[in-house]
Amino acid sequence: MMSMLKTNGYKLNKRKKDNGMKKYLVIGLGSMGKRRIRCLQALGIDQQNIWGMDARKDRCLEAKEKYNVAIANIEENIDFSEIRAIIVSLPPNKHFEGVEIAIKHNKPVFVEASVILKEVNRIKERNTENIFIAPSCTFLFHPVVRKIKEIIESKTYGKICNFSYHSGQYLPDWHPWENVREFYVGNRETGGAREIVPYELTWITSLFGYPKEIKGYFRKTMDLDCDIEDSYVCSLDYANMVGSLLVDVVGRNALRNLVINFEYAQLQWRCDRNQLEIYDSKSNDWKSIEIGRLIHEKGYSKNINENMYIDEIKSFLDGIENAQRYPNTIDKDLAVLRLLEELEDSDGGFERDKK
Repeated sequence: MMSMLKTNGYKLNKRKKDNGMKKYLVIGLGSMGKRRIRCLQALGIDQQNIWGMDARKDRCLEAKEKYNVAIANIEENIDFSEIRAIIVSLPPNKHFEGVEIAIKHNKPVFVEASVILKEVNRIKERNTENIFIAPSCTFLFHPVVRKIKEIIESKTYGKICNFSYHSGQYLPDWHPWENVREFYVGNRETGGAREIVPYELTWITSLFGYPKEIKGYFRKTMDLDCDIEDSYVCSLDYANMVGSLLVDVVGRNALRNLVINFEYAQLQWRCDRNQLEIYDSKSNDWKSIEIGRLIHEKGYSKNINENMYIDEIKSFLDGIENAQRYPNTIDKDLAVLRLLEELEDSDGGFERDKK
């Protein structure tokens, strides 16, 4: 028998018998770790059942003060017999460290968006026990992406001919409270623009499939007080259609702009609008599809939708019972990161300066 807990419009299956394992551990208490704590709380997880772990004392204290959760700075301070699942919100170059803790204790684990291929390969190779690992795929839970997927699958407007997508936000605006050199986006391997390419390709490949070929350029075009390429431009060849993706961290106005050209229609979306615009050539008219109210967190761009993060963690919790309920896998993550590698290789490779 299952009881249902309703909170903030979300439903979470809660077992009457959980063998004592009802707590959740968030490893990494930076901005994403704190966001994941808010997600758990929005889903009805009581604060006493949330643990946070971070090596930084200031982050532990902040999480405790803001969310009244238990905190620890080392693994040995956690009683893993009480932990149901783990969320790894460490920087991309430390994902393996966090996931290894989950594997060692045989716990289902959610891990934030990846950008380093070798790190994800290590995770796959280490997971000999085949525990449930849920790589982040946040934008698949955006109501706009869900609606576009529905439109594509309906074939109402015929086949897709091409699409273009631009995703950008000025890097210092990501965390206005700290210098870009103080967190991972200022590191070349995990740089802001580089990280966003697979983030966007995850939902792009879900909607349009994997391209037969991807090519492009990546460049440093502006002084952001860190050594990263700030702009990536990609061309995706699907044989029977084409697509383009531009990612930058120099644009002073945060944006996500998408245009899809179908045989009989054009779809447009801008992230600062809660609606899709579709021009239907058969009716020779535009129509709007309202997306609904979005939740925004103070201190972040108004274009960042918190609903999708909550829905993503809800899907992870559902996936603990049945992995098929969660839409992403390690193998899909690897396929997307290989596209990033292929893109960079087409422009001399990520290590081109060392050649």
